Amino acid sequence: MRAALAFAALAVAVWMGVLAHTSEAAGPTAQNLRALQGVNFVGSCTFSHMAMDDPIMYPRQRGASHDHSFVGNTTTNAFSTLRTLRAGSTTCKRDGETAAYWMPTLLVNGQMVAPSGATIYYRRKTLARVRAFPAGFKMIAGDRTAASPQGMQITYWNCGAASSVPTSTEVPTCPDTRSQSLRLHVNFPNCWDGKHLDSANHQSHVAYPMRGTCPSSHPVALPAISLIYRYPITGGTGVTLASGGRYSAHADFFNAWRQGTLVSLVDNCLNALRHCARGT
Repeated sequence: MRAALAFAALAVAVWMGVLAHTSEAAGPTAQNLRALQGVNFVGSCTFSHMAMDDPIMYPRQRGASHDHSFVGNTTTNAFSTLRTLRAGSTTCKRDGETAAYWMPTLLVNGQMVAPSGATIYYRRKTLARVRAFPAGFKMIAGDRTAASPQGMQITYWNCGAASSVPTSTEVPTCPDTRSQSLRLHVNFPNCWDGKHLDSANHQSHVAYPMRGTCPSSHPVALPAISLIYRYPITGGTGVTLASGGRYSAHADFFNAWRQGTLVSLVDNCLNALRHCARGT
């Protein structure tokens, strides 16, 4: 057992050395990036509530937004602040995950459908070490005004990892089985300017990396959040979003984690190059 642990520690040390000494001139290699696949920690949260509120886009303006479906923090509303969210409860399994997450509410033939749950991946997608989101950090991923596909780097639909139905920017029709219901994925940027907890459009303070490297304008690597909503429907032609049409998928993140828990997960999972199980 001691020998196995020693070998594992050596392997991590060697790999961390590879990351640290990858030259800028050569750039990250495909092999380096492949090695980051599976480095993550995962949240599992149930549906909390719907409301026409958005404390990032329309703070202190109750009912000013299109309808949203909220998971995670149970108190999220137009008047939410870091203090109120930290004091709230959560639908997430992991102790300390009091962050707020939301997406536009899904409609089927005009009728609102609540998600059956959400899976939230915090991944490492950069060769640089990752920093935890600062307390109170806010961002939006995706375009709520989009009238055409945004690209699968940002958002897409599928029927679950085990399904033979291909991932697509179009709403699929899934098999009518419990394990293959409709999913909506939104991927957040994970490079930060290092200065601002938010920005005027709630997006310009963050950026997506290129080939595992953050741009010089946004040099700080953060966890890459993938928010996945699962719905108890098969999809099909009647599906739209409360933000308009079928292509306007977007998602919001307000960091109200218990900060010590988040820092520990980032250091012991993402920076230690490990996959950590879902919170229990």
